[in-house]
Amino acid sequence: MRPVIALLSDFGMRDHYVGAMKGVILGICPDVTIVDITHGIAPHDVLGGALQLAGAYKFFPAGTIFVAIVDPGVGSARRGLAAEVGDYRFIAPDNGVLTVVFRESTPKRVVELTERRYARPTVSRTFEGRDRFAPAAAWLAKGIQLPALGRAVPKFHTLEIPQVQEQDGVLVGTVLTVDHFGNLVTNIDRRTFDRFLHVQADAASSPRTELTVGGAPIGRIVATYADIHAGEACGLFGSTDHLEIALNAGSAADTLGLGRGAEVVVKRHV
Repeated sequence: MRPVIALLSDFGMRDHYVGAMKGVILGICPDVTIVDITHGIAPHDVLGGALQLAGAYKFFPAGTIFVAIVDPGVGSARRGLAAEVGDYRFIAPDNGVLTVVFRESTPKRVVELTERRYARPTVSRTFEGRDRFAPAAAWLAKGIQLPALGRAVPKFHTLEIPQVQEQDGVLVGTVLTVDHFGNLVTNIDRRTFDRFLHVQADAASSPRTELTVGGAPIGRIVATYADIHAGEACGLFGSTDHLEIALNAGSAADTLGLGRGAEVVVKRHV
């Protein structure tokens, strides 16, 4: 199978940046398949990049190499990293964009990108994606092993991502991101939600939930958008198995005037 490199960035598609990275990759490893996950991350939004990467990487073939560049510290003393996690390898700045990936599966090894032979001869202070990260990924695709890229790194930067809190029959979460459709995606995953209901509820009764976001009551938690009327707000579990606040045929974010950081409260009533 041809090697696969998947790209994620906040570069957008208006400028030459993504194309230049692909050109560098193909110059080193012409037979690679390059896939764009997204280049629509909000500029400098490292958490947004971390969440989008985590939502995509597990659906790629084993052996895929991911280049994740959301890098407000480009050109600074922050390190570049290469990591092996499960069946995948990742190239990224050491700024927390790999936090969720590392949380889901402990990395087997992490190295700093210090070996100059696997970078372009001149590294721009403003475009390390082209000159350092893209070449490193291409050389991995060409067959070099991760340790060849640099020295081992025992510690790396991670983001402080809000965790779900549970107490006194109440589950408290946070909106982490807003998707293209205006859905408010929270940090409450299905397993946590189901465990909360099972632990809190009397096994002989069926628990009823009360859901609010940013203090606004949300009518129901449903299985699909078709279960509610047009314009009605609901909670449902989306494709990443996290609770989302959504509107049928509308934007929950715009309608409710809410975004990242809004508090989400789930109460259980028997």
